[in-house]
Amino acid sequence: MNYKEHLYTFSQQHLRACQLKQLSILKEIDAICRRHNIKYWLDGGTLLGAMRHGGFIPWDDDIDIAMDYQDMKRFEQIAPQELPEGLFLQSPKTDPSIKEQMVKIRDLNSLYIEKGDNFVDDYVKGIFVDIFPFEAHPDIPKSWIKRLAKGITKSVSILHHPHTYSLRSFAEFFWFGGKLLLFLATWRLLALVTKSSRYANIPTMNGYGITHDRTTVLPLSEVKFEDALFPAPHDPDQYLRNIYGNYMEVPPVEKRHFHSVVIISELV
Repeated sequence: MNYKEHLYTFSQQHLRACQLKQLSILKEIDAICRRHNIKYWLDGGTLLGAMRHGGFIPWDDDIDIAMDYQDMKRFEQIAPQELPEGLFLQSPKTDPSIKEQMVKIRDLNSLYIEKGDNFVDDYVKGIFVDIFPFEAHPDIPKSWIKRLAKGITKSVSILHHPHTYSLRSFAEFFWFGGKLLLFLATWRLLALVTKSSRYANIPTMNGYGITHDRTTVLPLSEVKFEDALFPAPHDPDQYLRNIYGNYMEVPPVEKRHFHSVVIISELV
């Protein structure tokens, strides 16, 4: 058994404990959102797991939920005072090493390492639940949305990637900085002059250009996930087809991807 296989085997021993810890975090988020009338819903692989498996996809190691961008801002203000001890709201404001415009609720007594993580920056690396911000998208052809969103996310990714001092990094700063300004200005102009019946991740986090008709998302429904009911998009079937196509087809073993490299469900 090689080193990679050893890591995989080690993390698999912690997978179910990781899932149950993520489920407990989700329940804390749900309680806060219900108290303060903050709308959220299961998203991505978590919603897929609920619809296809009644809970976690057996090999999945994360939970994804979505909120309207303005609701997420409210949640960021309220949650730190109401989360139980041992949970931490991670965002660019509370953890400056974080660059993405999203929120994670992290467990402080665990370790969850992904491919993009490093041990140079001192940020919290515990098991988490992802919260993705949604906002209205302009009613323009899908190909335009995909091109603009891909250009925005790629530019943001390169600009936030660690750089060494070089002529290349200097050129990248101006090239991708200029592209980002141009794409964002185009996006905002189109949002002003067109209707906005589409709804999706904010453009800086929507590299695939996937959008949903707002009526597919709202008003929210409920779906069973593991041992409880949680908010879901109004039409979860169409929502998932927008993302995955035939989501009920279980992928072959070689396409069952994990997000983590190492999971330790309890540190002490």
